Amino acid sequence: MGSAIEYQKLMTEIVYINLPGPEEPIPGMSGGELLHGFLAEIYRTPNPELKNYINMVCNKWNIRYRESKG
Repeated sequence: MGSAIEYQKLMTEIVYINLPGPEEPIPGMSGGELLHGFLAEIYRTPNPELKNYINMVCNKWNIRYRESKG
């Protein structure tokens, strides 16, 4: 007989995207730097529907955008 309580392990790692990101790709950038710039640019979209979709997907995948305090 199965257990009366079943559970699912949830992913708890959070990925932070620090803002602002690079504005333009430059020669010699690493893959991580390119991805950082790409994700930062997506976050800057002026389209509210697209912004809501991006936020929904980020929440699903434990991705958080973090504004640098300076």
